[in-house]
Amino acid sequence: MSLQADFDKATGDVRKLKKRPEDEDLKQLYGLYKQAIIGDVNIACPVMLDLKGKAKWEAWSLRKGLSKEDAMTAYVSKAKELIEKYGI
Repeated sequence: MSLQADFDKATGDVRKLKKRPEDEDLKQLYGLYKQAIIGDVNIACPVMLDLKGKAKWEAWSLRKGLSKEDAMTAYVSKAKELIEKYGI
């Protein structure tokens, strides 16, 4: 299977987890997903009152400079880890 196919399968499988992952795991997945799909963060940091938006922006910003392929590979690995932990 190609990397893109593995990534697409992992994104679908993560949505089917039996239990909601911890916030830290979700932030890691979010950052890797955005880096894989869009690349480096391209929006301004949200205002301080938008705590959820700021956390998501920071998770994405931490991946700055990571190639799309490396982000996809890391996402697939993290998804497999969560599937083993929570099941689908």
